[in-house]
Amino acid sequence: MNFSALIILASLAFAPLANAQQVIRLSTTTSTESSGLLAHLLPAFEAKTNTKVHVISVGTGKALELAKNGDVDVTLVHARAAEDKFVADGYGIDRRDVMYNDFIVAGPVADPARVKGGKDVIAAFKSIAASGAKFISRGDNSGTDVMEKSYWKQAGTQPAPGRYISAGLGMGEVLTMAAELQAYTLTDRATYATYKARTGLAVLVEGDTRMHNPYGVIAVNPARHPGVNYKGAKALIDWLTSAEGQQRIVTFRPAGQQLFHASARVTTN
Repeated sequence: MNFSALIILASLAFAPLANAQQVIRLSTTTSTESSGLLAHLLPAFEAKTNTKVHVISVGTGKALELAKNGDVDVTLVHARAAEDKFVADGYGIDRRDVMYNDFIVAGPVADPARVKGGKDVIAAFKSIAASGAKFISRGDNSGTDVMEKSYWKQAGTQPAPGRYISAGLGMGEVLTMAAELQAYTLTDRATYATYKARTGLAVLVEGDTRMHNPYGVIAVNPARHPGVNYKGAKALIDWLTSAEGQQRIVTFRPAGQQLFHASARVTTN
């Protein structure tokens, strides 16, 4: 085998490693993926930085677990108490606010609980529990699931067994299930907008300040997991919170509706 052939074989052998170094692993919520937001955001970042962002879309609890185990480099989630604990326990660093959207109560157009037009989410939950209607819960320890359970706790009630269904599924699947069973559910507005046409569910309760839904981005701590791509994670965080990244969030308007609102303290990049 001649010297040139050896050079070619050596370059092929190291190609996977070189490509792997360009990958940033991101765990995030189903809402950022299913809404189409990431498809709107990431190509611009990838083109600018010559990287590839590998997205794992799950509930917030699972997204943080993946980050805790060092299975990803960075996480984008919406459960502030869990995020703060993740950082305080030493698993994450460089947390930044990125954006926010809001939760809504969606349900059948017939609205047997008669909650339509209300702005008090706790009052609505009480009415749903008393009505005999079904409620579909994510049941997956996602940010939405955690928020929903906090509302039931504040309401001091919950639908009877058989009418409260813990699905253990993502938001899109839960919306589909709610449509099939003519049930109520708590959802983020972005995923609802994506599934509205296929489910026929109506927005019944919105506008309560307790339904505000902020998102944060956190790098996995390289001191805890030396093998993570911290440089790539930091680059993604810096871009998402830069003027360019924040503007990309603002311009994500499917069907003319703004689903996410930029909230970072803008940095330069």
